[in-house]
Amino acid sequence: MAIWGKKKDKDKDPETREDRKKAGLIRRLWQKFRGIDWKNPVNRWKLLFASLVGCIVVFGGGYGVLSLTNSPSFCASCHEMAPEYSTYTASAHNNITCVQCHIKPGFVNMVTHKMKSMKEVYYHVTGVPKQIVQTEDEAISNENCLQCHSKNRLVTASGDLKVNHKGHIEEGVPCISCHAGVVHAKIVARGINTEEVRGHYTEETAQKLMEKKYMAPNMGTCIDCHDKVNNGEKPWEEVSYLVPPNPEHVDKKLEEQEQAKTTAGEATEESVEKSEAAAEAHDEKTQKIILQAIGKQKKDVKISMECKTCHKKVDIPKSHQTADWNQKHGDTAVAKLDTCMDCHQDSKWIKEIPKEDLITLLKMKDAKQTTGKYTPNMTLAKEESRINKFCSACHSERPDGHGDSNQWLTSHADKAKTNEMKAECFVCHDRDKPKADAANEKAPTDVYCQYCHRTGFKDDVKN
Repeated sequence: MAIWGKKKDKDKDPETREDRKKAGLIRRLWQKFRGIDWKNPVNRWKLLFASLVGCIVVFGGGYGVLSLTNSPSFCASCHEMAPEYSTYTASAHNNITCVQCHIKPGFVNMVTHKMKSMKEVYYHVTGVPKQIVQTEDEAISNENCLQCHSKNRLVTASGDLKVNHKGHIEEGVPCISCHAGVVHAKIVARGINTEEVRGHYTEETAQKLMEKKYMAPNMGTCIDCHDKVNNGEKPWEEVSYLVPPNPEHVDKKLEEQEQAKTTAGEATEESVEKSEAAAEAHDEKTQKIILQAIGKQKKDVKISMECKTCHKKVDIPKSHQTADWNQKHGDTAVAKLDTCMDCHQDSKWIKEIPKEDLITLLKMKDAKQTTGKYTPNMTLAKEESRINKFCSACHSERPDGHGDSNQWLTSHADKAKTNEMKAECFVCHDRDKPKADAANEKAPTDVYCQYCHRTGFKDDVKN
């Protein structure tokens, strides 16, 4: 008889008896399972029933967990998501779930995302980030948008912008390159979803922050992208071009720059010149694009930069078509500056969004009183004409009415008899010598009145 077939005597084998006393629950269950007579049909039916119940519990529980973690209320359970959740509830997308945008369609993508999201649980337990940002590997894809939206749209919902959505998508341009603020109003780029202000976020707060200029496509984004395409680039291929920069990386970079300055001492004259040259190049580029937009500068480009290329309703006003408009539009600018700024505001042409302070922003919203009328203001018009690239594109050139220098010097007194006439002169010229640390914007020309009138002016005594 084989050894393993021999039955052992319990009384004569104390070690075996001791082992059985120490046997764990799993071992006892396994031994019991092995002792079941599987030839009995009843036992096989019991196993099938138990397996079915187990599958229901496992898969049902898994589905319940997925459903729970996919709901917007689950996202709102973490206080660090208050800015994102509040703006979501105030947006037009509040009737869909967060995952419909933030997870690519498909079960595999769903499970993969859930595994990656475990790091968010780690961050929540060990230390919440100062600012929640979307990482480059989780940028919203066109697949998500096309679940609901058609790509066969040639104009915007307003009917003004001509945008070939299908052409952009087939070229590989992601939807979020234009529609990044449609749900959260670009709160990351504006810097108003930081740790210290999360407690101020409510649905009412979000309603105040959901401004059209942050939700609708930014014209500066379109212009910046088109300009890069005309220079042979495809900026959307870099994901960093589509998502806001990580504030931790920005802070680290700024810290490195400060350390470099400390090491090198005060900024050298060369670095100052480089900074001024960069600012001048930026202004020159902005003016160049503006001149293209208004049709004064045309060149052979892939995408036209003229306003009428994209805007259906834009048209040159009749008042602008008069022969002497260039010489006489100053009075209109003062009287209707708010109307002028609807089109001639170069800040709308910039892709970057300035940082904001949430508390100050909310106070301004509460204190704002809409009178519905603009009060003519010469000083305001003058300041705008100096900082606005639309104005300085022309104001930096010598007007035709000034004639030859010698003749103008002896005859311009008649052009500045009244305070109103002088105010027109001061749009381009300063009365006194500009100070190096002047708070006001630099005049378009370095010619100032006091340069010649060194002994003073006739009206000084009267004033």
